[in-house]
Amino acid sequence: METKYPNLFSPIKVGETVVKNRIFMPPISTNLANKGYVTDELVEHYAARAKGGVGLIVTEVTTVEPTYIYLPGDMSIYDDSFIPGWKKLCDAVHQYGTKILPQLFHPAYMSFPIPGTPRFIAPSNVGPYYAKEAPRAVTKEELQVIIKQFGDAAYRVKQAGGDGVEIHAAHAHGLLGGFLSPLYNKRCDEYGGDIDGRLRLTLEVIAEVRRRCGKDFIIDVRISGDEYSDGGNNINDAIYVAKQLEKAGVDFLHVSGGTTIKRGSSIPAPGTKMGSHADSGAVIKQYVNIPVATVGRITEPWIAEELIANNKADICMIGRANLCDSEFANKAFEGKTEDIRPCIGCLRCLNGIMFGKRVACSVNPSLELENEDTLKPSDVKKNILVIGGGPAGMEAAFVAHKRGHHVVLCEKDENLGGQLRLAAVPIAKQDLTKVIKFMARRLAQNNIEVRLNCLVTKEMLENEFKDYEVIVSAGAKPIEVDVFKKFKQCMTADDILAGKSFPGRKIVIIGGGSVGCETADYLAPIINDLFPKNRDVTVLEMADGVMMKESGPGRSLLVQRMMSKGVNLITSAKVERVEEDKIFYSKDEQEYCINDADTLVFALGYRVDPSVEDMLKEAKVKYHMIGDSNKVGNLKDAVYDGYEIVKNI
Repeated sequence: METKYPNLFSPIKVGETVVKNRIFMPPISTNLANKGYVTDELVEHYAARAKGGVGLIVTEVTTVEPTYIYLPGDMSIYDDSFIPGWKKLCDAVHQYGTKILPQLFHPAYMSFPIPGTPRFIAPSNVGPYYAKEAPRAVTKEELQVIIKQFGDAAYRVKQAGGDGVEIHAAHAHGLLGGFLSPLYNKRCDEYGGDIDGRLRLTLEVIAEVRRRCGKDFIIDVRISGDEYSDGGNNINDAIYVAKQLEKAGVDFLHVSGGTTIKRGSSIPAPGTKMGSHADSGAVIKQYVNIPVATVGRITEPWIAEELIANNKADICMIGRANLCDSEFANKAFEGKTEDIRPCIGCLRCLNGIMFGKRVACSVNPSLELENEDTLKPSDVKKNILVIGGGPAGMEAAFVAHKRGHHVVLCEKDENLGGQLRLAAVPIAKQDLTKVIKFMARRLAQNNIEVRLNCLVTKEMLENEFKDYEVIVSAGAKPIEVDVFKKFKQCMTADDILAGKSFPGRKIVIIGGGSVGCETADYLAPIINDLFPKNRDVTVLEMADGVMMKESGPGRSLLVQRMMSKGVNLITSAKVERVEEDKIFYSKDEQEYCINDADTLVFALGYRVDPSVEDMLKEAKVKYHMIGDSNKVGNLKDAVYDGYEIVKNI
């Protein structure tokens, strides 16, 4: 069968091994291991991606010694008791012709602070900014033990049937990444100083792994092509490192970028360019003869094909997109790109990992053994009415149909998508449009009846839908403060994003959560050049900081953009009263007055509208409230709500 992406689906020789295509899956933590041991869920998780067509999988962090834990649910292989689980995992992946490598890692100074853990070790007594104490410099004698631990771990992988290992030396992260980076390595012995000293530990680990495992065992090293930080490694350093790694017998290079503590540099944020680290990988590729893999927001097949066709990379590491849709590769090969569940780059998959939560996906509610593909038909077929065509309603309608129910979805507006259509408007949020298209397409493909411009009434419930079980996904309404609406021009952030209202030049936004900040970013001038017609935007937030419920690269870049655009962020501020042309707020027990604003914008969150539920009670129908109709939340909450409720109906 011919494919639209011939370069992406051509085989590639890596060392002595031929891999069937150029789609490799990079490490993504799952927290599915049990005290380091492979679980059935881990086997199913990786086997699903192998079945989905991935050529090679690099598993999540796999620790090589027992003292320091990276994440509570990460994998380990520090003694022989782990081999049977790894054999089960390797066998499950191999049945689909996919190769598998664990990412061998020593977390060192970036370990999880489990009580009882000894003082963290590091190249020097330099730790990340969030550390509670400085780590101690690891001794040369300890390094010899660690080198052997890497070799022993790799040999166990070989005994379990693994195809090789990835050695993680990127992102100034963990022991090897820290040794390689001048940001953390301040040593003056043979393991520090110049670049040869900083690279020495990684080369000694490679030599030990090769000695123990032989020529036919893949060794891949992950490096940062550029750390994007003053004082860190840059592309010139990376070219030299790549050449030395090739001389040392490494089979391919996994070129990433950035550091783990510079938010948004190693794991790119939503809305940033796809192929985020491809430029440095392309430069390195000119100077080595072994394959070079690139990584970073490669979420669609066309960009992966282009990177390989244009000689920027030999291999594309596609992580989050394969997490979001385990059939990514197969669908791409068959040209069914519109059926690929779209990754929006939101990083909800990793948000809870540091707190011991399992891997999750905003767009895919079924990362479990039971999922949308394995749902069993309902024993009793019902008539289901879904009120509201937002993400929760569309998910509910699809799952109900999959389970054999007769479904009608009614949406009061002229388009599907609900609040998600507004959420896609701000800067860097455009990928949300893909989610709406994907979910709407599924409804159409399955011939699910969708009625637009259809407001469900009590009469309809009592007549046409009297025997229907009702699922309500009618959304929520923006919160407005009536006593503040005496200001000369008031509107909600939703009104602005929907194009229903247009603000003036000097704007005050009440509320510094996600919606308020995204709206400020949307309204602020692209360039803060003091041009007379630029908008002047102020955000007033009661909390001590903005977007306090968010974390990660997306939040970081949004705050950086607002600051660069000159948005005035005033926190710990409470609006006390409003007059027609004045806004009074208090901060630090002092009162201030803004007397030159044109527009007051409400971004105070949302409240559930009780009117729909009241109507359902009056009509005496069986119903379920989901999404924002049940509890105001984010996209992930809405999609999961729609899935979880209906899979049990």
